[in-house]
Amino acid sequence: MSDTTQPHGIPLDPSAAISVRGLTKTFGDFTAVDELDLDVPRGQIFGFLGPNGSGKTTTIRILTGTSAPKRGRALIFGEDVVAHPERVRPRIGYMSQKFALFEDLTVEENLRFYAGVYELSPEVFAQRRRYILQMADLVGRERELTRNLSVGWRQRLALGTATIHEPDLLFLDEPTSGVDPVARRQFWDLLYDLAGRGVTLFVTTHYMEEASHCHRLAFIYRGRLIASGSPREIRSTLATQRVYDITVTDADVALRWLESADGVAEAYLSGAALHAVVDADADAGAGALRDRMASAGFPDAIVEPVEPTIEDVFVTLVTRERDDAARPHTPPG
Repeated sequence: MSDTTQPHGIPLDPSAAISVRGLTKTFGDFTAVDELDLDVPRGQIFGFLGPNGSGKTTTIRILTGTSAPKRGRALIFGEDVVAHPERVRPRIGYMSQKFALFEDLTVEENLRFYAGVYELSPEVFAQRRRYILQMADLVGRERELTRNLSVGWRQRLALGTATIHEPDLLFLDEPTSGVDPVARRQFWDLLYDLAGRGVTLFVTTHYMEEASHCHRLAFIYRGRLIASGSPREIRSTLATQRVYDITVTDADVALRWLESADGVAEAYLSGAALHAVVDADADAGAGALRDRMASAGFPDAIVEPVEPTIEDVFVTLVTRERDDAARPHTPPG
């Protein structure tokens, strides 16, 4: 087993599915992953959330052994993924948003190709083939070219090829990007089934509503971890603030007013409505905010208090990070 002492003294957890300390990756002057510390318990669905370009895919490339970090350590089931990637790869699977399938091959040919990559015996392949075709709802379509399948079918086939060797840990990098809501819901049902079988799932996404499907979450922004915990713990980050859902005709103008209004910490679009985050010590209630908006020229505004969502927390934390980065720092002394 690998030495579990990180150079700066913080121990890694060899019992976890993934344990990371001080992970850093740079490209020239750009830092894609910045001193990342992370632990993913075995058998859980772990959501790794952040906007595009935040470092999610780079982190996965390091954890799957396809990219080396500048510094830091990463263990997969207690094995050092940088020092011994050959020990890690048989236990992991990977599915990207581009569905790593050969579109000029049939469904059957794709399955046989990946079975060959993982050196499955004919008996094991026959068993896994039956399972995947049923799981992906592709029974009877074995000879169809992959390019002719719908996006939802290609997504499920990609999940099948990524798990054909029955990995203990599955990395899914933006797996629902570009997929319609019905197919996304069906796909998450399949992920629940895998988790129920004991597979650890590491899922990256920029869809904040998908966070509710995960056991634990981590938020990454500009390569840095800005929050982690269960969905309930993440939502409790706004315990000292109130969130209001606002429906108003002229949403763009109302948003600009809210962004500069006293006592409003954050304001942003949330679906067809607006959300306003108000500090508790400045909160006078929904009625008071509605009256202020009416006086400002928005008499039709409907203001309702709501429980904070994962999106509310993320937007608030990201805004704080941006404000901190923009604020000039005076050196001590």
